[in-house]
Amino acid sequence: MTEPESEHGINLSHREIVEDWNAVRRSNVRFASVTITENTNWSDLSAERTLQHAQEAGLHTGARHFARPGAAHDQAEHFVRNAKKLGAFSPGSLAPTLEVSATSVDDKFIKAWIKAMRSAARVKRVMVYADYDCWQHRLHPDKWADTDVTLWLVRHNGIPGRPGWFHTRLGVHQHGNNATVPGVRGPIAQDAVVYPFTLADLLI
Repeated sequence: MTEPESEHGINLSHREIVEDWNAVRRSNVRFASVTITENTNWSDLSAERTLQHAQEAGLHTGARHFARPGAAHDQAEHFVRNAKKLGAFSPGSLAPTLEVSATSVDDKFIKAWIKAMRSAARVKRVMVYADYDCWQHRLHPDKWADTDVTLWLVRHNGIPGRPGWFHTRLGVHQHGNNATVPGVRGPIAQDAVVYPFTLADLLI
C-alpha cells in the first residue's frame, strides 16, 4: 500500500518575514505554527497580524510556546492568556505546541506544563516540539505522551515525513530550514505530517 503524500507546514517566530501568504498557500503549505510566547514574560507583539494573515490565506494556524527551565505552571498560564487573546484555541486551529529546545527543560517540566495548559485552556490536544538529539537522549515521552499528545521532531534530513526515528506518537517532522518557500523572505523551517497521522489529527 502506498502512503499518501504528506501535508506540509511552516514554523515562524518574530524573526521570519512572510511577504505573500497567498503565495505560501499556493505552494501547498497547509499549516503554520507561530511562536507567541517564551518563559513567563515575553510575547510576540506581531503574532496577531501573522496569524490573521495566514488564516486569511486559508492556512490552519497554531500557537507555540518556547519553554525555559522552571515555573512550568506560570509559563503555561502566560501562554494560554496570550493564545486566548489571539483566538488560537478556535476550532480548526493547530493544537498548542510546547517547544523544548532549552537545556534543562525535562520530562517533569513537560508533564506539568501540559497539565497546566489543559486546565487553563480547556484543550486536550497538544504537541511537543524538540530536536532529534533531545528525543534520542534527553526526553522520555512514554512518561507523559498520552493519546492526545503529538510529538514534533526536528531533523533536517530533507526527506519530508521520513525522519528516521520512530515513536507511536510522532506526527510531525521538521525536515528543512531553507529559502525555497514562495512568498517568504529568506530561510524558514518546513514541516511535514508523518504517516499515519493526518493534518486533522493535529487540529483542535
